[in-house]
Amino acid sequence: MKLQDLDIIVTAPPAPGWGGRYWILVKVTTDTGITGWGECYASSVGPEAMKHVIRDVFDRHMAGENPENIELMFRRAYSSGFTQRPDLTVMGAFSGLEIACWDILGKDRDRPVYALLGGRMNDRIRAYTYLYPLPQHNLTDFWTSPEQAGESAAEMVRRGFTAVKFDPAGPYTMRGGHMPAMSDISMSVAFCKAIRQAVGDKADLLFGTHGQFNTAGAIRLGQAIEPFSPLWFEEPTPPDTIEDMARVARNVRIPVATGERMTTKAEFGAVLRAGAAEILQPALGRAGGIWEMKKVAAMAEVFNAQMAPHLYAGPVEWAANIHLAASIPNLLLLETIETPFHDQLIKGSIRVENGFVEPPSAPGLGIEVDEDLARAHPFSGDGLHLQMQEDPCDYVNGNAFQGGAPATEG
Repeated sequence: MKLQDLDIIVTAPPAPGWGGRYWILVKVTTDTGITGWGECYASSVGPEAMKHVIRDVFDRHMAGENPENIELMFRRAYSSGFTQRPDLTVMGAFSGLEIACWDILGKDRDRPVYALLGGRMNDRIRAYTYLYPLPQHNLTDFWTSPEQAGESAAEMVRRGFTAVKFDPAGPYTMRGGHMPAMSDISMSVAFCKAIRQAVGDKADLLFGTHGQFNTAGAIRLGQAIEPFSPLWFEEPTPPDTIEDMARVARNVRIPVATGERMTTKAEFGAVLRAGAAEILQPALGRAGGIWEMKKVAAMAEVFNAQMAPHLYAGPVEWAANIHLAASIPNLLLLETIETPFHDQLIKGSIRVENGFVEPPSAPGLGIEVDEDLARAHPFSGDGLHLQMQEDPCDYVNGNAFQGGAPATEG
């Protein structure tokens, strides 16, 4: 059995657009007629350029190869161009293709992917959700309303979730880490207070940031929200400032989580060695794929750290995250996004039930991709999947940043 054909589909989720501006799906077919699906969570170049990168990685390192030889193909891609170091774009391309190889192998052997990774460790996987506006909420006002966030959190607990994530702490700017405005700190405290009051001890609070603070600013903010006992403080400093993130971890009594923007064991290993985080959040469509993150999970065990696979993409990456999560002992949480489009794109083949996900028993990733639906929603914009803000933090008027891909009206 050899990898033979590649098709790439860039699909855009309809409004409000939860999961980013577009998702890059890859469809890989073998010479024996087996098809595997993967998803590339890569956003540092536009999707049209990324198509060429994915094609080059496939043609150069994978075409004609047995899909079993994942280690060999990874080393080819990782070493490409005399590098042998993490490359977000190349590894983002490889990650989606690697996921497709696992889907192929599972289908060929009539077994779910987790069965090929050491078997099923977790029969039920605890899921968490971001707090999104409810139907009665305004798409613009929601992000600066602690009261509405508390209402959304209470509803998520009613649906069975035991952890909710929110991100009220101001803009992610291209300028790197900044000192938060005092109004951003006050807003963060107000959100934590309202959500904690809404959920009591029924749910963990996951405080999301996206590397937007300098070290002192992250410490100030983290110490301000400590009284509400969040389960984690997510990526408080930029992802390449590992020693600074470790300083935050030493000075804030909230576990630090990171990993959404990292790739390969090289970067995650540096985090563990520095004591910068106790919770790792790989996005499998960027981080090197399923096998590479299985290795990272094993490394994390040695440091008594836990895994919480990240998702701000489509349901194919979600399926890959689920199979990794099912196979590891040091799982904490799994991120999920529930929209009709996510569900329809995989024809309802995996769902969250009362706050938990049951790993699928069907072969491969256990999903059925609606290819016609994916093609019926092509991406026509000029933005990247997620984008930084160019303007600096506003210390006068306050900040109302909606994230790297703001919601759109239907």
